[in-house]
Amino acid sequence: MDNKLIIGMPAGSLANTTRGGNLVKFLENSGFTTKGYETGGPTSFPAVKFLLGWDGRPQEFGTQLSLNELDVAIAGDDWIEERKLELKIEYNIDISLKKILSLKRGNVRLVGIVDGATKENNVENFLKNHFKDKKIITVVSELPYMSLNWIKNKMISAGLDDFATTWSVQKYKTPSKIEKGILIYETWGKTEAKITNMSADIGLEITQSGSALKSYGLKIIDEVFVSETGIWINQTILDNKIKKELLEMFIINLHGSLHAESKVLLIFNMPSERKGVVEEFLSKHNLYADEPTIIPGSKYAQYTIQVATDNIEMPLAKVRYELVKLGARSIETIPLLSSIPDMTSILNF
Repeated sequence: MDNKLIIGMPAGSLANTTRGGNLVKFLENSGFTTKGYETGGPTSFPAVKFLLGWDGRPQEFGTQLSLNELDVAIAGDDWIEERKLELKIEYNIDISLKKILSLKRGNVRLVGIVDGATKENNVENFLKNHFKDKKIITVVSELPYMSLNWIKNKMISAGLDDFATTWSVQKYKTPSKIEKGILIYETWGKTEAKITNMSADIGLEITQSGSALKSYGLKIIDEVFVSETGIWINQTILDNKIKKELLEMFIINLHGSLHAESKVLLIFNMPSERKGVVEEFLSKHNLYADEPTIIPGSKYAQYTIQVATDNIEMPLAKVRYELVKLGARSIETIPLLSSIPDMTSILNF
């Protein structure tokens, strides 16, 4: 399918129109209206014939990218890292995947969790005390290979190299294959409950605020990884001239929607004799990019500027107030769906 870009569309919270930063609306603003995605698929892009949606779990996208089954995946950093580690650890295969755009949504933390009564405040001390009278540590997580990598490194740092050399990744509560070392149980969620009920010694959990962990009486003992949703590719796609151009078209439009978030256009009229005063104000507060857009008239000039609504130093309300004081009239505020500043968003391919 050289004439189409195959997009891994993540099931789960991102498909929910009220969660995950509303990916559906974001894609629509970018010019890629979806059909079927928010209802469980199959996903299509009825107005864009060069995109093909492939519905799946982000847990699988790293492997699919490595096999060129997908050209592009919308996925969290954590699940891509998990698949990269699995292929390296289990199959000795290095895969070259690249994140080419952050979508500034889906932010989570991967944290090490233990029972709230645990006295130790860092993982190294926890491990040292644990292995004083035990030969095996049980770890639970939805991300078993990230957990293994984390615990192994911490054990080596704690001087427990002898125990770090033996490990096993297994489904939850299957009979242990080892008698010494690191036993990783892969879970299907509710990792925190397994720590609370003393079914494991330590866990690696995905969290945003940490409130659920507190409800379970758990303690965060380490912050292991920070993840967000982004656009990932297998770099071999760049060798295909047609797909590379489709990818550039896709990314430049996504970048436009990202750049437009928290921005509005202000359109206002200014008496011609106040031209110097208003342009000095706009320049002083960086309220335009290359230069302000001006439509001159006989008595008034119409100005169009872009304003960030999250600028604490010069909030939108203050901008409008200052413009009125300078003599502006008929100030109109228009939401932005897309704003493409230049080609820089695709220069890192």
